[in-house]
Amino acid sequence: MKKFNFEKNLHHQTHAVESLLSIFQNLEITEVKGIENSFVNPCIQNKFSGRSMYEKNLYKAQKASSIETKKSENLKSNSSILDIMMETGTGKTYTYTKAIFELNKMYGLFKFIIIVPTLSIKAGTINFIKSESSREHFREQYQKAIKLHVVESQKKGKSKKSYMPQAVSEFVRSEKIDKNNIQVLLINAGMLNSETMQKSYDRTLIDKYTTPFDGLAATQPFLIIDEPHRFSQENKTWKNIELLKAQFTLRMGATFTQFDNLIYQLTAVRAFNDNLVKGVTAHIERFEQGEDVLLRLINTDGKEATFELQEKNNKKSIKIAKKESFQKAHAAMTGLFIEKLNKSEVVLSNGLSLKKGDKINPYSYSETLQERLIKKAVQNHFKLEKELLTREVRIKPLTLFFIDNIEEYRNEKGTLKILIEQAIKTHAEELLKNETDPFYQNYLQKTLDAISLTHGGYFSKDNKDETVEKEVNEILHDKEAMLSLENPRRFIFSKWTLREGWDNPNVFQICKLRSSGSEISKLQEVGRGLRLPVNEHMHRVKNEQFYLHYFVDFTETDFVDNLINEINKNSDAISLTLPPEKFNEKFIKKILEMYPDKFKNSDALLEYLDENNVINRSNNFKEKGFEFIKKEFPLIFDGIDSTKIRKAEDTKQKVRVEKYAQLKELWEEINQKAILEYKIETEEEFKKLFIHFLKQEKRLFIDSNLHTITVKLEIENQRAQMKEVASALDNKIMPFVTISYTQFLKELAQTMNINIQTLHASFKVLKTEFDINLYRNTSTIRAIKQYFDQFLLYNSIDKFGIAYQKVSSSIHPTKLTNSQGTVLEEVLSSDIGILKDEAKVADNYFFEDLFYDSKLERENSISEIDEVIVFTKIPKNSIKIPISGGKTYSPDFAYVVKHKEGNKKLYFVVETKDTDEKQLRNEELQKIKHAEKFFDHKIKIQFKTQFSHQKMNELIREIYQKN
Repeated sequence: MKKFNFEKNLHHQTHAVESLLSIFQNLEITEVKGIENSFVNPCIQNKFSGRSMYEKNLYKAQKASSIETKKSENLKSNSSILDIMMETGTGKTYTYTKAIFELNKMYGLFKFIIIVPTLSIKAGTINFIKSESSREHFREQYQKAIKLHVVESQKKGKSKKSYMPQAVSEFVRSEKIDKNNIQVLLINAGMLNSETMQKSYDRTLIDKYTTPFDGLAATQPFLIIDEPHRFSQENKTWKNIELLKAQFTLRMGATFTQFDNLIYQLTAVRAFNDNLVKGVTAHIERFEQGEDVLLRLINTDGKEATFELQEKNNKKSIKIAKKESFQKAHAAMTGLFIEKLNKSEVVLSNGLSLKKGDKINPYSYSETLQERLIKKAVQNHFKLEKELLTREVRIKPLTLFFIDNIEEYRNEKGTLKILIEQAIKTHAEELLKNETDPFYQNYLQKTLDAISLTHGGYFSKDNKDETVEKEVNEILHDKEAMLSLENPRRFIFSKWTLREGWDNPNVFQICKLRSSGSEISKLQEVGRGLRLPVNEHMHRVKNEQFYLHYFVDFTETDFVDNLINEINKNSDAISLTLPPEKFNEKFIKKILEMYPDKFKNSDALLEYLDENNVINRSNNFKEKGFEFIKKEFPLIFDGIDSTKIRKAEDTKQKVRVEKYAQLKELWEEINQKAILEYKIETEEEFKKLFIHFLKQEKRLFIDSNLHTITVKLEIENQRAQMKEVASALDNKIMPFVTISYTQFLKELAQTMNINIQTLHASFKVLKTEFDINLYRNTSTIRAIKQYFDQFLLYNSIDKFGIAYQKVSSSIHPTKLTNSQGTVLEEVLSSDIGILKDEAKVADNYFFEDLFYDSKLERENSISEIDEVIVFTKIPKNSIKIPISGGKTYSPDFAYVVKHKEGNKKLYFVVETKDTDEKQLRNEELQKIKHAEKFFDHKIKIQFKTQFSHQKMNELIREIYQKN
């Protein structure tokens, strides 16, 4: 069976690890001497007094990660707690596992303790660290393995003597002489607080320690805390964590209640916008009867619960006792009763737990609504499956159903089981009638031959039936088996509790069949399906937009808005969807930064907004004030791209199909695929170019002895303080050695696709100018690649030639046509623009509605120009012109223009730049030169750049007059 292939150097993961490693750079590290101390970690001398090296390293790490160092909550140099914030689905467990190996390699640390909040997260961590895939992956890089010691509850033995937990004993006793293994102890919060860890034992550890905490503290461990928001520093668990006396504590998670020393931050906005996770499409199933009905828990005295039913404008109070039916409250709530209750909580018969103030909707328990949700989810699954399993390299999608009533699924005659199997049968039969792909034909036939094998479930109350046990083991512990194309199982059922500690990268759909009761994080809800998928060869698929489809009922109509708001709020970004009421400092800073030529200072900006009736004297937005900001300053919105989180029903843009005939020739021509070739004839010629690059950029390699820091005197709280305000280390390559020269060359050659001998010869030539041996680390590899790609872009065409070789593959399908070349009737509106306006588009525009990304694009889309036959906004990512340095370039508009001779047409492709020509950076000019060269072939296509001061009709008429 194929195993997962983990990627070694994903930038966001490597950056997080390097931020951590940099904290200990130049700190004194001492080995604890003596054979009796061979079980103890090396000691990192952490000096908190004065402006220590530790504090300087914290400051540098925060600067490198663009974290605001002025915020006191971000930097506490008297704390040994280090925080790394990484969004769900971006590989947090992988990252801290890699950090363990790197800390061992760099600083000799060999004892780590991982603390997780729950048993389910503990199980997920065990699965990852012990999996053959991850063990092989890390062994290949570090020639070592993790020896995992898992602390479990102890069964009482017959012996009267009490023994220390085996995992604790083995972890403490293990010695540094074992060079093949790194010792890692894994424990969950419940176990940490248990009597097992608290009590004193008859048999001591190393003839010294009688309690687990004392033994563990003696090892001077390095601590890793997963999901830090679950470990309040005020509670009992934290007091026990402090008993471990860790040298340093690394907290890793997506959510923090507060930071101690934030050294790396990967926000949800960045994770979504950079395609590090799937986007989310919400499917909201409506049920008109229930839209205004809510049942709220008012109080519970331990004997009966008081609920308030709110239906339209009417309210009434209902008391329900233990085992009493909820039909007393509402007729739609059949089969639901109170299982148990106390003075703070009511547990329903479906397992749902309610606290005071929690609301549920009676129709969330309606079978008809559930039926519709299942049918929609199964229908959409097969639509996705057909698309993903008929690709050249296949991807197997999974759908996850969250349910409450286990019997409805596990029972042979259960409603859910019958419903899911009927829906699967119906859609598989329908698809099989017309399917032409041989593999998918066979896959559908296998589905129909054994429908019961297409779905499975995991529930904590499952019996030990052999078939069920195999099913559960596959879902929980064997991701590779779940994703095998030989395995027909792709529908998974579970209770809501599965949502943490478990994930599978190929979950493409989550269908939530029951209300989740209390308000929990929307990001946590979708978290099980955010990871990017893997293909049939178990390789992660990136550079493509994937979506998690999330099915909910009408009680969550604001799901999308709430999710977007949560993401932007957590990432401190300005949201297009849910903006602040006030024009605040963040707006001012962003506008002055993005539009430097428009306003000299904030006073000029505020005066301009006042004149245009945007804000009042208190800086609150007036009516349509925010709409003005959106149109005038689109570049300031750094919140989540609105194409990433969307409702299923508002994603299409209608096409004026009849106009395609006039556009067809131009569209097919610009959709030709091509490969970029560098006209560098010999390896020697390339070596000269690379040496020239290194000489030009040698200033990036800083001397380890030259650290220039600027400080200024500030008066704060009536006290003089010295504050660091700038550093000469910004954007430099630091002297930092983590790998051998051979490994460095090998990885650099692989990353840059350059002959390893050429690299070696180049560094040898420049040895007197700078010594590459001082910079042997993955950051250097990444930096050299980044700057060399930039160098190739800036110097191509002028310093060395380029050429485009057409690839003779089929043009269709495209973003506007299907595989037969027939024009589509509608496209994704997000491919045209993220902003929407009700203004009328031009009559000769290819689309019916106005979607755009900038003010200039909006003007173009509504401008009526007589000389134009038809024009279109080019859908995003549909035309990717390869340019030097490994990037691509996409123009924005395509025009078909009348010719003076009536039987001819002019073709015109435009890149819009919402800036002045003088501001256009060198990089943009080079991209445009590449585009001109790309279009220089059989059909004459004129390429132009439109700047903010230029009207499209002027450019069109200029071309018309010339031709």
